[in-house]
Amino acid sequence: MAQEVKEERYSQWKSLIPVLYDWLTNHNLVWPSLSCRWGPQLEQGPYKNLQRLYISEQTIEKYPNTLVVANCEVVKPRIAAAEHICQFNEEAKSPFVKKHKTIIHPGEVNRIREMPQNSKIVATHTDSAEVLIWNVETQPNRTAHVGAVYSRPDLILTGHADNAEYALALSATAPFVLSGGKDKQVLLWSIEDHVPDFREPAPLRQDILGGKLKLGGFQVPTSDPTTIGPRGHFRGHTMTVEDVQFRPFSTQEFCSVGDDACLILWDARIGSEAAIKVSSLKFCCSF
Repeated sequence: MAQEVKEERYSQWKSLIPVLYDWLTNHNLVWPSLSCRWGPQLEQGPYKNLQRLYISEQTIEKYPNTLVVANCEVVKPRIAAAEHICQFNEEAKSPFVKKHKTIIHPGEVNRIREMPQNSKIVATHTDSAEVLIWNVETQPNRTAHVGAVYSRPDLILTGHADNAEYALALSATAPFVLSGGKDKQVLLWSIEDHVPDFREPAPLRQDILGGKLKLGGFQVPTSDPTTIGPRGHFRGHTMTVEDVQFRPFSTQEFCSVGDDACLILWDARIGSEAAIKVSSLKFCCSF
C-alpha cells in the first residue's frame, strides 16, 4: 500500500514539473553519490551559465571511489520551455552535465568543500583521520578501473587520532581549514603553513612512483608525502564531532556540534578551551 502511494505521488510530481520549475534537468549516474558541491562559475552567457560541479561516486569494493569534476550548463530562469522541462526521464544523461575530470579517491568522499581564496582547490573528508587537499586543475584525469592506483593528494592535513568523516569547513577570509572527528577534537589548519603566498600556490609534484603512503586503510602512491599538522587542537566534546563552521569573516572564531548534543563556540585567540558551551539541558532550560 505504501509503495502504491509513493508511486502515485511521484506520478503527480512528474506531471506538475512544467509548473513547479523554471528549469529542470537530471543526469543519471553510474554509481551512488554521497556528496556533491557547487564550484565556481566558469562562464556567463546570455541564456545560460557554465558552473563547476563536484560529485562523488561510491563504487563497489573492486572499483575505486572517485571525485568527479564536472561542468554544468545552468539555464537562466524562465528560459527553458515547458515542453523541454516536461521531458523528464529518470534514466537520462543530460547534455547539460559534462564530466571534466575524474580523480581516483582513496576511500569514500563524504564531504567536499571548495576554498574561496582559490577556486582550483578543494578539500575532502573520507573514511580516515586525514583531510585531503586537491588542486583539481593540476590533478591528472584518471580512468576508474579494477586495480587503479589512487590519485595522490596535493596536500594531506594530519592530526586527528581517529576517523574524521563529515565535519569539514573552510574559511571565507583566509586559507584556513576546520575539521572534527571521532576523536572528539576540532582541528584548525592553515594552508599558508605549506604555501606562504597562497594566492599563487606553487605547483606540487604529481609523482605516482616510489613508496606508499598509508592513508587510513588505503595505500596512496607517493615518493614525497606532503603533510602539515594543525595549528590548534580544540577539546570540549565528549562524543564524535559531526559538523563545524567558521564565523563569517573570521579565521579564529568557529563553532562545532557533536553527538553529545552540545554546541561549542571557540575562539582560537584565547586558547584551546571552549569560549561558550551549550548543552541540550542548558539550552532547554534557557526558555
